[in-house]
Amino acid sequence: MISPPYFLLSLFLFSIFHVYVYSIPNFQTLNPDSSYINPKLPPKTLSSSLKFEGSSDLVKLRYHMGPVLSSSPINIYLIWYGRWPNSHKLLIKDFINSISPSTKAPKPSVSDWWRTVSLYTDQTGANVSRSILIAGEFHDTLYSHGNQLTRLSIQQVIATAVKSAPFPVDHKNGIYLILTAQDVAVQDFCRAVCGFHYFTFPSMVGYTLPYAWVGNSGKQCPEVCAYPFAIPGYMGGGGPGALKPPNGDVGVDGMISVIGHELAELSSNPLVNAWYAGEDPTAPTEIGDLCEGLYGTGGGGGYIGRVIRDRLGRTFNMNGKRGRRFLVQWIWSPELKACAGPNAMD
Repeated sequence: MISPPYFLLSLFLFSIFHVYVYSIPNFQTLNPDSSYINPKLPPKTLSSSLKFEGSSDLVKLRYHMGPVLSSSPINIYLIWYGRWPNSHKLLIKDFINSISPSTKAPKPSVSDWWRTVSLYTDQTGANVSRSILIAGEFHDTLYSHGNQLTRLSIQQVIATAVKSAPFPVDHKNGIYLILTAQDVAVQDFCRAVCGFHYFTFPSMVGYTLPYAWVGNSGKQCPEVCAYPFAIPGYMGGGGPGALKPPNGDVGVDGMISVIGHELAELSSNPLVNAWYAGEDPTAPTEIGDLCEGLYGTGGGGGYIGRVIRDRLGRTFNMNGKRGRRFLVQWIWSPELKACAGPNAMD
């Protein structure tokens, strides 16, 4: 689950404790005029190096013997709830379709980012699949359950889609991704969550199916769920300012990072009994939660880290298919015991 970025409040508390050393490799990008930026670097005060962002001996990520999504491909069934412009749908689908390793994209790429997710295994040693397929879509343009949803009514949205049979019930390989339009209010949206994942109850849907929900915050709370493309009022004058989204839409560009976060956690913890930190499965700290707010080298304590800016000022940290660029948060690596991303410089 991804929560609003209250980590920003730590910006002022942690800035004096961190120091980072950078060496800039020759990344291949779609635009040779791209440059690397870190909007608001912490001062160099104490150490000479902190190699892995987010690293900590206090993080106890453990495997709890449940399944991961290892069958190939992982079939994603999209449920578009509300009215969605085709351009927004295409952008989101381009991101999802960029995950599979067969995608041709310059480095740092979305596929390289997902490689970290694929390091997670189940008790048989099977890895999370690297292959992702959009296997079906359902368009609920009539708002079948209204424009105010609860966590339970989101499961009813899934039930409506399944019963209308636009796609099959896929117990083995399938996950269901519900995306709500910017005029749909969802329980706890903007206040406590920007997206979440869970599994459906047989009493609600008829089956136990892993699913995730993400909302478009463009009109409701971009400063909460689309940071750093919009910034909270309390940061006015005290930070680097809002960054320019890579595809020109604050709500959808911000939403894509939340989608990545939830897909990573859903794949490594589909039934909330596989990979997470903490002892409470009802409130697990998962592989995306551990890296919330980190997008590049030097991140931490409220800093997003060093990312890439093109000649038009648009900010991104990975490349996708069809020339797309995205800014997506990093994921906790079980090998490095730290947050990792394809644009890392250390």
